Amino acid sequence: MDPTVPPDAAGARQQVEAQDDDGALVADGGVRDHPRFHQMFPVLADADIERVRRFGSLCHFAAGDYLYRAGSPCPGVFLLLSGKVRISGRDGLRAGQTIHVYSRRGEFTSDVTQLSNKPAVVDACVVEDVEAVLLRPDELSKLMINEADIGETIIRALILRRVLVLERGHGVVLLGRPGDARTRGLQNFLRRNAFPHTTLDAEQDADAIAPLARLTPRHDEFPLVVCPDGRVLRNPDERHLASCLGLIPDFDPAHVYDVAIVGAGPGGLAAAVYAASEGLSVAVLDCRAPGGQAGTSARIENYLGFPTGITGQALAGRAFVQAQKFGAHIGIPCEVTSLHCDRHPRCVELADGRRISARTVVIASGAEYRRPDLGNLASLECSGVYYWATPVEARLCRKEPVLLLGGGNSAGQAAVFLASHAEHVHIFIRGASLALGMSRYLVDRIGSLPNVTVHTRTELTQLEGEGRLERVHYRGAGGIEGAMSARHLFVFIGADPKTGWLGPCGIALDSKSFVLTGADLPSPSSAELPLQTSAAGVFAIGDVRSGSTKRVASAVGEGAAVVSQIHRFLSDHALTATAARA
Repeated sequence: MDPTVPPDAAGARQQVEAQDDDGALVADGGVRDHPRFHQMFPVLADADIERVRRFGSLCHFAAGDYLYRAGSPCPGVFLLLSGKVRISGRDGLRAGQTIHVYSRRGEFTSDVTQLSNKPAVVDACVVEDVEAVLLRPDELSKLMINEADIGETIIRALILRRVLVLERGHGVVLLGRPGDARTRGLQNFLRRNAFPHTTLDAEQDADAIAPLARLTPRHDEFPLVVCPDGRVLRNPDERHLASCLGLIPDFDPAHVYDVAIVGAGPGGLAAAVYAASEGLSVAVLDCRAPGGQAGTSARIENYLGFPTGITGQALAGRAFVQAQKFGAHIGIPCEVTSLHCDRHPRCVELADGRRISARTVVIASGAEYRRPDLGNLASLECSGVYYWATPVEARLCRKEPVLLLGGGNSAGQAAVFLASHAEHVHIFIRGASLALGMSRYLVDRIGSLPNVTVHTRTELTQLEGEGRLERVHYRGAGGIEGAMSARHLFVFIGADPKTGWLGPCGIALDSKSFVLTGADLPSPSSAELPLQTSAAGVFAIGDVRSGSTKRVASAVGEGAAVVSQIHRFLSDHALTATAARA
């Protein structure tokens, strides 16, 4: 399910398409009987069309042309004035399957990726000559802000359409072996970035036989990835996959942003939403996916406004769309390797050598998972040892016992989630009680689960396994040694700040490498800028900041608060520059 969609928007059923005489999908096998069909494919009235026209430009296409194709950038949203357009999904292996045909004045094409000019995941073929209004991404953002009611209709439709394409599996095809760590890593990358994909078992799936016979891969070339345009990648990493899919964005090297935000976790996304909505030009950079560590949380129940809870991915997905709605430029995946503070404007350097200039920078890079000190841990990571619990991992451990290491809220959320899939969950903690580091509601929830056992005053001492985890050794209370068969170990023992990329800037850090800000600095900065670091114009928020409360709500609050401080800094800087010129 698309993480940007509310739970009640999910559940688009896979069906065999059929068309009636006018080209629209019929109820007995199409999407017209979907409970939210009219929200997915709304028709704007003539009065609304006129309101939209002033934001876009008129364009014409002849029959046989394509408005856009899967795997290629889509110029934006097309509002149909006349003509007919067939939308077809394909995955690089199969011929296109019709999803919908636009034939009514006031219908509009595209899905939520058009907010950021990402590549299309479907083909849009002109069946009859088309006259349309094209709304490019920046024009679409202006429309959604200035015409809120029409904007709401459009953005809801774009999101729901992505759900439909995700659940039908159009897009990328992964051909891999069951339980393979590289395959699972690519699955998680695509899932967290809401990119449609299908995974085929290279050993048993009948649909994999023909392409494998044609491609003749060697053992070390798995997993294979077939991109929507038919290109085949052999054992790619995430960056190669993102490049093939056109996910790596372009940034104008001459443009100077008001703020560059490094990290797209809850804090970074909150800062992006508030800064962009207040008219600042914003660039957001993250090396993997929206949400940070929070994006891997199975369920967050103590965040204001969600009484029934929400997954970390869903929360991050909504914020991701919201930031794009206000015009933030989001680069994912874009790995930041260094920050240069001795330049004006400041400069953020990426792993591929590109540089992005900004008047201010927000450090929201969060933290990376802490690893237990076990000699053979690295060889078993993603082969039985995991640092997050998502539906991908849950399927792997279905009906099997699992071991979970850690006693914080992330560990508690993971334990509750895994308990509904695994045969039994064993929680190992070094302390005397879960209550020492976990919220009360999670402690109570875990205590009520019959298939969860908490082992207190217990620590791991050794892992066994050739190629994948098979057994764990531990030391319990009183120094008693023990062992347990285990094929799945989930590690949630905290995280270390991701601050290595700050070296060139000389940012002041505390003894644990968290970023110092405001009054905690050796020479405190202005009390009016409590989130500013030792480098003027560089701010820090969320988990990476020294002394911060490691909670989603706290990170979001700091993301909102830092924007007013950025405004203050930019205002003061402008006044200083004016005085210097005078």
